[in-house]
Amino acid sequence: MTTTSRLRAALAAAVLAASTAGAQVGDIGQVKVVKGSVTIERGGQVLPASVGLRVRTADVVRTGADASVGITMVDDTLLSAGPHSVLVLDRCDYDAATRAGRLDAALSQGTLAVVSGRIARQSPDAMTVRTPHAVLGVRGTTFAVSAHEPVLARP
Repeated sequence: MTTTSRLRAALAAAVLAASTAGAQVGDIGQVKVVKGSVTIERGGQVLPASVGLRVRTADVVRTGADASVGITMVDDTLLSAGPHSVLVLDRCDYDAATRAGRLDAALSQGTLAVVSGRIARQSPDAMTVRTPHAVLGVRGTTFAVSAHEPVLARP
């Protein structure tokens, strides 16, 4: 192998490494905004959420009483959870070349605002958000949902 060939190979390897720097296999998004106490439960560990933290499938995002968090998924879906929220990132498969994939999340309590990304735009049936009382199929580009214990009317 000539010196020029070695230099080209080294340069190609450096470009490839730079283009994937920071991303790990299994990363499905990244925390972009944190206000107050926000944690990520992953594999039995509780991690304090911070800007730049990568999220993965099966992560449980919990926000405190005066907290909120903004997460950008790999397909550019924006998830914003408000105070007292519990959000499970059940599934996120995304092929950037075809823009096809699947995104499923569950909000067991709290509030969630969503601006859908490429997955829902490519295939409206490919994104769902479950709550204790409903399953939302994402057909539009923006929505908000609340999951709270129902307040019973007094007689």
